[in-house]
Amino acid sequence: MIKYLPYSERTPDTQYQDLLRRILKEGHEVHPIHGEPAWMIPGMQMRFKMENGFPLLTERDLSKSFPGALGELIAFLHGAHTLEGLKEYGCPKVFWERWVTKEKCDVFGLPEHELGPGSYGPGWAANPMPDGQIFNQVKELMRQIKERPFLRTHFLSPWIPGYTLQHSELTRKVVVAPCHGWVHFLAFPETKKLVVHHFQRSGDMPVGVPLNMVEYAALGMLVAQMLEYSFSELVYTISDAHIYEREVGAVEELLSRTPAAFPTVTLDESIVDPFDAQREHFTLSDYHPGAHMIIDTPV
Repeated sequence: MIKYLPYSERTPDTQYQDLLRRILKEGHEVHPIHGEPAWMIPGMQMRFKMENGFPLLTERDLSKSFPGALGELIAFLHGAHTLEGLKEYGCPKVFWERWVTKEKCDVFGLPEHELGPGSYGPGWAANPMPDGQIFNQVKELMRQIKERPFLRTHFLSPWIPGYTLQHSELTRKVVVAPCHGWVHFLAFPETKKLVVHHFQRSGDMPVGVPLNMVEYAALGMLVAQMLEYSFSELVYTISDAHIYEREVGAVEELLSRTPAAFPTVTLDESIVDPFDAQREHFTLSDYHPGAHMIIDTPV
């Protein structure tokens, strides 16, 4: 649960715009595998007090993308790793179809529409063990948090090195190596509060990051409700925060807009197990964004 301030008392948050401005002004020019220049800064962070509203950006209207981001989170919690599996949980095909074409999957020896065994869903819910068993990291982590909230080992990782690293003698088994999904849950039994620290390896600031913020704020809500705690803060760290050349015009438009206060997102009180959640269990209100924008990004 989140103990929100009344909407009229919330302060518009400029952290996202501040990071965009800094990247444009101070970013290193890099030339990633896409073949298009980008500007990046290593190690950037935003901190969101959840009482100030759910961190769904208001500089542009993301209300139509909001349910899809929830669907992707829920799909990964359940181990989904195909385009069809993602759709089953409410993640729109458009989120992933350009990344899992036959041409791209062939590079890694994977079937068309397959994200790969090194992707988010398998990393979270189907880790291969040396004895051949499968370890469901999310399931076991949720049990640990519930039984022993005082521990500081509540850490979730999507990374399976044997499937995500590559060199001349090693072919990775994932079309897009996980960019996000390293999460440290910090529970405080004394105050019944939960802080979520999310770490993102690679962040496309105009396109991916705004929806990833939705996912990990929603995950914090699910864990807090399971614990009967208050979700108090989302700490959001991005190791490689970047803006592609083709995105610069859109970023300048975003920076010209004045953000509104963050909205309210509520979670159906009947959901006490994160695995029972569907995207329809989250309700968005008090959302007053700027005009919708379509921002292109390299694939």
